[in-house]
Amino acid sequence: MNPTGLDDKGFSSYQNKISFYNNTIITVKKICKKSSTRVHHGSSTTTTNRSYKVQCQSSPKVSHLAESRDELRLGPSRPLEGVIRCSANYIPLSPISFLERAAEVYRERTSVIYGSIKYTWEETYHRCIKLAYALSHLGISRGDVVGILAPNIPAMLELHFAVPMAGAIICALNTRLDPKMLSTQLSHSEAKILFVDHEFLQIAEEAITLLNNTQIKPPLLVIISEHGSFSPSTLAHKSEYETLVEEIGDTNFSIVRPDDECDPISLNYTSGTTLRPKGVVFSHRGAYLNSIACVFTHGMRDMATYLWTVPMFHSNGWCFSWGTAIVGGTNVFIRRCEPKAIFDNIVTHKVTHMCGAPTVLNMIANSLVTDQKKVPHTVEIMTGGAPPPPTILSKIEELGFHVCHIYGLTETYGPATWCLRKPEWDLLPVDEQVRLNARQGVKHFGMGEVDVKDLITMESVKCDGKSIGEIMFKGNTVMGGYFKDSRATQEAFSGGWFRSGDLGIKHPDGYIEVKDRSKDIIISGGENISSIEVETVIYSHPGVLEVAVVARPDDYWGQTPCAFVKLKEGVHVDAQEIIQYCRDHMSHYMAPRTVIFEDLPRNSTGKVQSLC
Repeated sequence: MNPTGLDDKGFSSYQNKISFYNNTIITVKKICKKSSTRVHHGSSTTTTNRSYKVQCQSSPKVSHLAESRDELRLGPSRPLEGVIRCSANYIPLSPISFLERAAEVYRERTSVIYGSIKYTWEETYHRCIKLAYALSHLGISRGDVVGILAPNIPAMLELHFAVPMAGAIICALNTRLDPKMLSTQLSHSEAKILFVDHEFLQIAEEAITLLNNTQIKPPLLVIISEHGSFSPSTLAHKSEYETLVEEIGDTNFSIVRPDDECDPISLNYTSGTTLRPKGVVFSHRGAYLNSIACVFTHGMRDMATYLWTVPMFHSNGWCFSWGTAIVGGTNVFIRRCEPKAIFDNIVTHKVTHMCGAPTVLNMIANSLVTDQKKVPHTVEIMTGGAPPPPTILSKIEELGFHVCHIYGLTETYGPATWCLRKPEWDLLPVDEQVRLNARQGVKHFGMGEVDVKDLITMESVKCDGKSIGEIMFKGNTVMGGYFKDSRATQEAFSGGWFRSGDLGIKHPDGYIEVKDRSKDIIISGGENISSIEVETVIYSHPGVLEVAVVARPDDYWGQTPCAFVKLKEGVHVDAQEIIQYCRDHMSHYMAPRTVIFEDLPRNSTGKVQSLC
């Protein structure tokens, strides 16, 4: 049946395009009458007399997490005779293929080093297959969410592959969360299983207790233990990670591949300007493309050695949780990111690449001489989260590190731009080199478009290094949307771009530079802190009348919360009491380190001005 009004050839072409776009159920609605419409096909532009709206519907379980694909404009075109799409020339993109290839091409190469533990890529593949089987055995199926609360350990890498291999969605949770926020995110994500490292078991159990007081069914806890961390009696009535892999797992398992490459692969929570959690949805396609882009941007070659210093719960480790498999690299894990461990592992395992927030660079640059070791080779380090101070960039390079400055958000799968160094910069004074390298740079090849636009007109600002606008993104490595928050998704994508909320400029050479943040977010040690959330807690103190929380520059953390407080008449409270009150009611890293008691500045309308 032909409902479009096209001739047979045009309708056939139309069907092929729809089929290629999505394997799921598609409803086609004609949204305008015959008119002249500009349609883009790759680099060319044609004129057609029809436009159609395509609405894609995934299976019921995952439709609310599916990549936003609600509009696609198509028109009749002349197909090439004999060209079809079939299983021989199209497979949905997924990072799962990275592991499969690594097991074949790099099978005997070391994939994991963690203390005395070592695995090859073939062994890692088999462990992931067995873990996927065990997840299926526990009732996990396509579209279910599996949570993880753990530091950078081998289990985190394995779960990043095993969970999607079971058809499920991975949700790596911040280990710095307090029980209340953890329970909120578990409830919001509807996680069916929570893998928890032994170090965070108490926090997880407290979060589960909070869930038991609600109508939400708590997830099954699976403990990731290490030798000696628990007695046999403690584990007697609990599920344990290695038991799932070695005793329940089976390599005779068929991978549950995505029906569509835009199906969700992960759910990542990020701080917003409200108290509601914002769950950012990544797709198989986006994760695949950004993994490749990040590996390329970082200059990783075959069998590189990567030291895990960026948390794997940050945008899935900036997609390197999947990316290292592309080059058959070695993943070196350290439980705690400390200077001595960093230097020891760099020298012992000949680490070539690592990533981290500016706090990691600060830690290395200001480490004790007794913790440092002479690095016999250049280590490539990618940093982002907040602009690193020029003095730190200069000092870190003196120690043998080559810094690549990147910029992005959770909503862009982590890195989206990089400050590509130009050879001619090497001829400039050192201070000028450092200044240029501190900029956010240009898009990496995985991102479609990056621009700085006027917030009102949506026109690009001048490339003069002065005109300020909002940094915006468009491309395949932009999130699918915010889980269970259609309104926030629509706001983020208004105008046909993803609006970062960051204010920046564009220099004459095309490089962008972040100048300010339009969202009330404080970036402390790579963590996003909502100033509104901190204000809400302080407001709950019985002696507080008014409060405003702003970012205060900090040499170590980049930024820390600073609270301006006005007390109620006759109340006497000191700064330490306010700080301790915050630490008692929220995650410690979110508590202000500075409290100033004075009247709050107001604008002409009477609103409090939060001046940074």
